[in-house]
Amino acid sequence: MKYLLSVLMLLIFINNKDAKSEILPNDLFSSIEVVEIQMTALQSYSITNNEGIYQCWLFAHPKNKSFTGPFNSFINMISDTSYNVLLNSLNFKTKLLLEENNIAKVSVDVDAKNNKRYNLTWILEKTYLSKECINCWMTLSVTQPQFIGLLN
Repeated sequence: MKYLLSVLMLLIFINNKDAKSEILPNDLFSSIEVVEIQMTALQSYSITNNEGIYQCWLFAHPKNKSFTGPFNSFINMISDTSYNVLLNSLNFKTKLLLEENNIAKVSVDVDAKNNKRYNLTWILEKTYLSKECINCWMTLSVTQPQFIGLLN
């Protein structure tokens, strides 16, 4: 049931890209689902409202936020750096590399709109945020995009 609910929430978000970013961290999502929520949001990025980046920000670990700064800095970090390959990507594929105790690593291959493929690794940690989020996966860090080839 837990998995079914998570998939349903993700499908609603994917099929309603104009919806407000309201998927909040909670204990229902697996580590890989958190990455897929973030990637799907970044895929539907619009410069006019930054909702895709905001959805990604909602799943940023508090330690990550202390490093990246406030939301406006987070916007700049994604849109004005090598991370911009995540915005409006054509496709992405996730693979769970490790999940031990409270740490997970997820590999993401991204087909960017510049017709190049990149790989990044998400590091996630289980976090206590509230009574709704006692053991929720949140993004601790993301490696720099590594070019791995041209798209066919």
